[in-house]
Amino acid sequence: MNNVILIGMPGVGKSTLGVLLAKTLGFGFVDTDLLIQAQEGQLLRDLIGNLGSQGFLDLEESLCATLALSQTVVATGGSVVYGPKAMAHLKALGTVVYLKLDYEPLAQRLGNLQLRGVVLQPGQTLQALYQERVPLYQQYADITVDCGGKDIEASLAQVLAALEANHV
Repeated sequence: MNNVILIGMPGVGKSTLGVLLAKTLGFGFVDTDLLIQAQEGQLLRDLIGNLGSQGFLDLEESLCATLALSQTVVATGGSVVYGPKAMAHLKALGTVVYLKLDYEPLAQRLGNLQLRGVVLQPGQTLQALYQERVPLYQQYADITVDCGGKDIEASLAQVLAALEANHV
């Protein structure tokens, strides 16, 4: 296994599970949202405000399309699936794991989306965003893991089992 790429909605646990997965596998860990913030010297919400949604998506795609990693777990931003070049590159780098969570429990986990730095179109609701992104996550996923009703340890065990079952 070279790299594991985690995709999914904001709040599903990509960063938290990613750190635990990296420790378990003896891999490095990268959070692309944190890379973007470090590179640009701004918080995601400020970048989205300053660049606009499309400008931020272009920045995210550019960064993710040029990552050079080995034996790393990558927690991506939830909007990375809007960038076909980024997703093609990430799929070439490793196994893409979609961390799935149904809408209701996801909505309960999330607070203020703007404070989290979530790319939303004007007037777009969380439910509309969810319905827009889920088909993209499904399209790009090599493996889908349903995190519903599970704590982080159970989700980690399920990801590890799925990777092993897929000979990753």
